Amino acid sequence: MKIEATSRPVAIWLLTGVAMVVIQIALGGITRLTGSGLSITEWNVVTGALPPLTAADWAVEFAKYQQTPQFRLLNFDFTLQEFKYIFFWEWFHRFWARLIGIVFIIPFIYFLWTRQFKSTMIRPLLILFLLGALQGAVGWIMVASGLTGDAIYVKPTRLALHFVLALGLLSYTFWFALQLLVPGDQRVALPAIRKSVIFILSLLVLQLAYGAFMAGHKAATAAPSWPDINGQIVPDLLSNASGILFWVENKIAIHFVHRGLAYILLIAVVLLTFRLHRPHGSRLLQKASWFPITLVLLQVLLGILSVLYSTSIIPGQWGIFEWMAQLHQLVAMLLLLSLVMLLYLTRERV
Repeated sequence: MKIEATSRPVAIWLLTGVAMVVIQIALGGITRLTGSGLSITEWNVVTGALPPLTAADWAVEFAKYQQTPQFRLLNFDFTLQEFKYIFFWEWFHRFWARLIGIVFIIPFIYFLWTRQFKSTMIRPLLILFLLGALQGAVGWIMVASGLTGDAIYVKPTRLALHFVLALGLLSYTFWFALQLLVPGDQRVALPAIRKSVIFILSLLVLQLAYGAFMAGHKAATAAPSWPDINGQIVPDLLSNASGILFWVENKIAIHFVHRGLAYILLIAVVLLTFRLHRPHGSRLLQKASWFPITLVLLQVLLGILSVLYSTSIIPGQWGIFEWMAQLHQLVAMLLLLSLVMLLYLTRERV
């Protein structure tokens, strides 16, 4: 798709969307870390936009939460005040999603009315809308998975799907903005480099999914040591692995894969940086080539600290582990975007 880099207002609108999606994913991380995701048991698109405003309203919402397995099996001693805390983060997460929808719809109507959309923009905009709608639907399916039976948290596989789809929406929006902002002379056709970036991106998506498995299974405390995994580099229990479910359900196996992928990514990004560290005729590419290596080093450090500080977790309190885990997720998003930018800058000019 060829889009002239002249539609600056539309590009700024898209970059605003990128920033808001980053915040939304971060809010999802806070919701998960505070155990807030199941505090709202219904999805009311319009009436749910406002939080409870009276004592009677709060009593109704609390009564609904008391019917959930999470309350009955885990938070049975919760007070109304404690419920209000977790309710706030889930409500704010949903509120921000609604705000993203408004920020998409209103400028979209304005740009359409003033004919600032070129014909080549229509298809990407429709894809953005569908990705956003799909994300909302998967989000509710994920929440619903924790409201029945003996579930006290959402299913990790659905959490991973929700997270990866959110990153897909983020990446696609950023790519669209780059098409409108980056002059053609800043792109350099580097097929070999581009293949390496695609390989690293594929690994990163798998790694991010395993990060969601770590979070969904609350696996950090299962092996709070580094560089070993509870005293072993390759855990003995891996020899008993049977079937794919073992690799997405066993906490130690998830640790092993998540850490292993991190080391492979680190090596791959270092090699990529060396290959990019020569003149290519694009100053933007030269600058952008330093982003992934900086971010992947920071990401590895934050991952190690998250594991080591997992022993300090105190239920209901925000501490060092929560800060490390939240920063770990944020840097992961920035690393993803830095690689998307490299992928765009090394594509052939059309």
